[in-house]
Amino acid sequence: MRWPLRALWAIAVLLVLAAVWVYLATNGFWGQRQPRGDITPAARDAGFVRDKTQRQSGADALQGADVPEKRILFGDLHVHSTYSFDAYNASLPMYRGDGSHPPGDACDFARFCSGLDFWSINDHAEGLTARQWQLTRDMVRQCNATAGDPTHPDMVTFLGWEWTQIGNTPEDHFGHKNVVLRDTIDSEVPRRPIASREQLFPGGEDPYGVLMRLFLLAGAGDGAQRQRYHDFIRFLTDRDTLEPCARNVPVRDLPDDCQEVATTPTALFEKMDDWGFPYLTIPHGNTWGFYTPPLSSWDKQLAAHSDPERHEPLIEVFSGHGNIEQYREWRAVRRGSDGKAYCPPPGEDYLPECWRAGEIIRQRCEQAGAPASECDSRAAATRANFILTKDSGHWTVPGATLEDWLDAGQCRDCYMPAYNHRPTSSVQYGLAIRHFDEDSDSKAPRRFRWGILGSSDVHTARPGTGYKEYKRRNMTDAMLGQLGPPAFLIEQEPLPNFVTLEQAGFSGPNFARFSSFFGTGGLVAVHATGRDRGAIWDALQRKEVYGTSGDRILLWFDLLQDDVETRTPMGSSVLQQRAPQFEVTALGAFEQKPGCPADSLRALSQDRLMSLCAGECYHPGDRRRRIERIEVVRIRPQVHAGEDVGELIEDPWRVLPCPEGEAACTVRFTDEAFSAQGRDTVYYVRALQAPTPTINGAQLRCEVGDDGQCLAVNPCRATEPTAFDDDCLSDAAERAWSSPIFVDFGSATR
Repeated sequence: MRWPLRALWAIAVLLVLAAVWVYLATNGFWGQRQPRGDITPAARDAGFVRDKTQRQSGADALQGADVPEKRILFGDLHVHSTYSFDAYNASLPMYRGDGSHPPGDACDFARFCSGLDFWSINDHAEGLTARQWQLTRDMVRQCNATAGDPTHPDMVTFLGWEWTQIGNTPEDHFGHKNVVLRDTIDSEVPRRPIASREQLFPGGEDPYGVLMRLFLLAGAGDGAQRQRYHDFIRFLTDRDTLEPCARNVPVRDLPDDCQEVATTPTALFEKMDDWGFPYLTIPHGNTWGFYTPPLSSWDKQLAAHSDPERHEPLIEVFSGHGNIEQYREWRAVRRGSDGKAYCPPPGEDYLPECWRAGEIIRQRCEQAGAPASECDSRAAATRANFILTKDSGHWTVPGATLEDWLDAGQCRDCYMPAYNHRPTSSVQYGLAIRHFDEDSDSKAPRRFRWGILGSSDVHTARPGTGYKEYKRRNMTDAMLGQLGPPAFLIEQEPLPNFVTLEQAGFSGPNFARFSSFFGTGGLVAVHATGRDRGAIWDALQRKEVYGTSGDRILLWFDLLQDDVETRTPMGSSVLQQRAPQFEVTALGAFEQKPGCPADSLRALSQDRLMSLCAGECYHPGDRRRRIERIEVVRIRPQVHAGEDVGELIEDPWRVLPCPEGEAACTVRFTDEAFSAQGRDTVYYVRALQAPTPTINGAQLRCEVGDDGQCLAVNPCRATEPTAFDDDCLSDAAERAWSSPIFVDFGSATR
């Protein structure tokens, strides 16, 4: 049968039109770029700010003369908007996301929902376009302009970004770092954020990228949803246009619209020093096994550092993605004397994921009726196969459920630890190690002297969400637990043998399991001489800071000298030979009243209040939660290369109970052994509140047997319909971590 010429022409025209539509659709032609975001043109009520500042002095519970002159201010120095790829992706209808949240939303949330004193914007530099960077700078300036008197603002907003580096091996992995800038005007900040790598996502010209974008549009349920996907594709297309900057060119000689890259921390510090503007670099999330290779440690970073105290003076110990504080002796993978990696057996306090993978296959093998010797062989082969992957081993055990993994890979005795905790990347490990320069006896061994803070790492432009434990899917990053491949693509039969990663067909983290580790996040607190930008920045530089798990706990930690008349605050380094004496004072956070204070209700419309704050704000009552105890951690940094770190970290070294019936807890302690030991020592404290319901406070919610082992888990889910209403609440002791006091042994003439 011959087609009429007219029909052939019609088919040709249709094909051309279809091709044009595909081209335009996959290149964002119908999409709109995200705006900067609206900012409500009003500051907080002066009375609210005055009352909040007074409450944060502790005057209600401390005796008048004992109230410190410096005020405590609370902030969040780790905030993402949907200018970040992962945040925008998770906001889409396919994940039941609540739409884009540009940087302006974060300003309103920090001011009227969480009632913070300061915050910073930190979108991933790896995808920020020149336009987005300009809009971010504009937002920061407008947010500050709305804050009232610059010498006494209701809130200070800082500009920054996140340098998001991920390596495949311990040798090339450095982790994520937030860059926070002191200043905001264009002539005093870098013209480009500095990324860790160039864009690696498939673009609109790549066949896979085209198919991915068509898949998004095909999943739209109606016109409004389809527009959200068109907007996202426009976002992707703008990222496609990023061109890498020329290498080995001074930063000021590069064009504004190129993508500047520093692949190592050393290169990042060099570029920031080249700009010459005041900045802070704050590492975070270093123990997150979600992307951190097993055996990754601080050692290589310290060895490469030229000036760790200047370049990285602070570290984020707690966020909405977990706690990276504590060191443990166990490892996810070990190396034998021949240098080859192997899967270690489980212990009383840790079950390696690789080992559990072998046991899942063993159990299936036995249920299939195979001989015990064959099942043992399959289990051993599964373990060996599992450790060939960095973060994708779960794909090699077909059909494994979240429940099958029990609590494998998790720190059982840590407070809300990060997913698949990597102990050699913990804060305690970093404080315990030194780098001994083999080429020079004259150089003092390098070490980290971090101040400690908390923040949120929120991806919905909601700084400081920890004021109330509610609305998990709004106030945490729970939606990121949905970012793996669609369920219908990854459904697998539970086979009685492992597969290789190539056979599995997928790689990448276990996003669904990660959902049990998302919380509302932490805060950074500063002891500042005023509310203005300079006072906050000076406190950060002095390291007179501490972190909390989200509650606004008040904490003071001082070294007492000269018969207790002189106080040296947290974050300080001192040189002495006599036994150090310390004092700690802590006050619990105020219990929250429902709803929002009057000036938030006046400033925000009802719709804005619900969409942004989910109907609840920081709204303190008059009753404080009780501080139950103070825990003291003592760390004695290495005095020679190879000294066992596990012997140097004492956690807790002291546990000091707080008196019943008193709002303020004040305790003192002395290290009588300091002089006899004659070695540098680091001290910091934790103040623990009485337990309260906390989102993911028990994480995997293990059913524990008499032997302390996890028998079954009830994970916090991201995708099932019932998960959208489950806040996964469990009692946990909210806490504050002080910055350390570094007491070096010696005399002033040393």
